[in-house]
Amino acid sequence: MNLVLNSKNKMQKAIHISGFFSHRCNWKPFSSLFSPYPFLKPIPITTIDSSFSTVRFISSHASSSSPSSLHFAGNVRNIKFCQWCGGQTKHDIPDGDEKLRAICTICGKIAYQNPKMVAGCLVEHDNKVLLCKRNIQPSHGLWTLPAGYLEIGESAVEGAIRETREEANADVEVTSPFAQLDIPLIGQTYMIFLAKLKNPHFSPGPESSECQFFPFDDIPFNSLSFSSMVVTLSLYVEDIKAGKPKFHYGTIHKRPGTSPSDIHAYTLDHHMHS
Repeated sequence: MNLVLNSKNKMQKAIHISGFFSHRCNWKPFSSLFSPYPFLKPIPITTIDSSFSTVRFISSHASSSSPSSLHFAGNVRNIKFCQWCGGQTKHDIPDGDEKLRAICTICGKIAYQNPKMVAGCLVEHDNKVLLCKRNIQPSHGLWTLPAGYLEIGESAVEGAIRETREEANADVEVTSPFAQLDIPLIGQTYMIFLAKLKNPHFSPGPESSECQFFPFDDIPFNSLSFSSMVVTLSLYVEDIKAGKPKFHYGTIHKRPGTSPSDIHAYTLDHHMHS
């Protein structure tokens, strides 16, 4: 795929979501959400080794989010014209619905806003992980795993492999899924896969200024691009120090009143692992 054309899709990669890791103590209301993942289980409270990060898991009964936070992912009132016929829209709650929608006044079709999928690879090699320094905004000059929005017609694995090739000129083989991280505030879901190099060649792509393998203890946690990267890499290093990577699910919520650029100001809620 043409790298220049694809760069448009990644100009708005995962926005910084902020706070400390936490998990919910009451699981019953959410049990139905995880029925597709019967192998997942809640994690106990734990502390991440400060030798590689200052981020820690904490228990929290106070909610860091509310139903209204879901509306920040996209303002429905910005949809003023129908994408099908071009007619003007009105904003109302359709019968049988509970959310405000943009409804075409001509053809009557409803514009639904859906989350975007971001896919990427955590490439392992000789006890190191591959990071790319971003050469585009947002988070220009900060480190990230190679990741970006899925294209129509490709699977999450295919998208993760493509993004790694585009951002690091690296051909990789996906070995297993590692994390699904939902970010309701910005309407994104991350799928991160563990991968290994097919050959030892890699170099910066058009959207990267540098590519480098970092030993686990040297990962630049204070110079990462997004909170999703902090979460992913923190979980990974914790797993490696425990002896084996797991599969993780969690929801990243921004802590109220914190700056989007504060990558450490978030909570990781409903965290479960295999």
